Amino acid sequence: MTPDPNTPLHESPPVSITSTISQSSVGARPLGNQPVSYTGLSLWLHRITVLLFVFLCASVGVLLVILPWRPEWTDNHLLLAYPSLRELVASGFVRGICSGLGILDIWIGFWEAVHYHEVKLS
Repeated sequence: MTPDPNTPLHESPPVSITSTISQSSVGARPLGNQPVSYTGLSLWLHRITVLLFVFLCASVGVLLVILPWRPEWTDNHLLLAYPSLRELVASGFVRGICSGLGILDIWIGFWEAVHYHEVKLS
C-alpha cells in the first residue's frame, strides 16, 4: 500500500546510474554533461580509437564518393549475372546516394577529429 492513492503500485524507486558504472572502465561514456577523464593506458587507447575511427570514416567516405563514378562500379563479376540490378546500380540516382553517403561519412570523421578534446585533471 502507498500513502498516495495516485501513485502507481509497480513504480520502482529511482536508481542512480553513476553508482552502477565503474570509474576504471575503458569504454566509459559521459553521463549528461559530465566529462570522462581517462588516465594512463585508457587515455592512449581512447586516442587510438578516435584516430582509427576518423581514418576509417575518411577512407570509406572517399571510396564512396569516387567509386560509383568509375567503370568498376558496374563492370564487375557480381553484377554480370543480374542485368536489371546492374541497370539500377548504374543509375545516377543510386550513384548520387552513394556519393552523398560518402560525403556524410567524411563529415562525420572530420567532425569527430575537430571536436575531440581531453579532460585536464587539475
